[in-house]
Amino acid sequence: MGSAIVNEHQTPKKHQASGHLAILASAFLWSTSGLFIKLLPWHPVVIAGSRSLFAGAFILIARLIVPPPKGAKTKPSVLWAAAFTYTFTMLCFVAANKLTTSANAIMLQYGAPAWAALLGWHLVKEKPRWEQWGALAMVFAGLFLFFRGGLGSLSLLGDALALISGILLAAHTVFLRMMKNGNPRDAMLLAHAICVLFSIPFFFLYPPALSASSGLAILFMGIFQLGTASLLFAYGLKRISAVQAMLISTLEPVLNPVWVYAITGEQPSLTAIAGGAIIITAVVGSSLIGKLRAGR
Repeated sequence: MGSAIVNEHQTPKKHQASGHLAILASAFLWSTSGLFIKLLPWHPVVIAGSRSLFAGAFILIARLIVPPPKGAKTKPSVLWAAAFTYTFTMLCFVAANKLTTSANAIMLQYGAPAWAALLGWHLVKEKPRWEQWGALAMVFAGLFLFFRGGLGSLSLLGDALALISGILLAAHTVFLRMMKNGNPRDAMLLAHAICVLFSIPFFFLYPPALSASSGLAILFMGIFQLGTASLLFAYGLKRISAVQAMLISTLEPVLNPVWVYAITGEQPSLTAIAGGAIIITAVVGSSLIGKLRAGR
């Protein structure tokens, strides 16, 4: 997520409504990732590379149809940093979904806003406020519940990768903040290209079993779950505040494990549910406090 400051009181209600719907639709599409990753019997890196191939092509076409504004400039170092962090966010998240429950993967990654507050302090000198420190403390409490029972298990590796994906996503967010005068779509496009190149050797080592269902799943993930959702989110952020967008995006970690449970029967542990609830409460609570302060 980028950092966008929007005064909703100065935005027409019609535009606010379309912004809310766009963020809601993007969260809905993002929430299907865990289900399709679980259903595809492919190596995680092959899945990540395949969906990035179609997502990158989709974003490239969108960029050609609606080119970036003139004068948009980004430091090459920031562009590459944003791209690499997003690439490995995707790779770690897909691998985490294969090794641990979908609920663990998405809820551990959802602590990213708290990590972003900490990283932003060091990288862009944005000192965290008291509610962000509190959210970070609650995230650590939620992490304790996730990891307390998984030592030595394969699930522990999956949980660790999910945690790393959240930290990488936070770093990606901070780098996007540093691209405020540039074009964030270029970072996403470059990230998908890197992911495809990184995955090429894995296609030979772990050739995917192609079928109509697997092909449709990859197409959906690339074009809709990644490509369309990213463009909808960018559209919505122009019409509502980043805080409100993040609150609506809470739908993603709520729906993600629901789809997986409904289709595969995978059920998260009670401690994972408790830890996830603490993390989501921390993120939503700190966002609400920030929104109230901005309103005052």
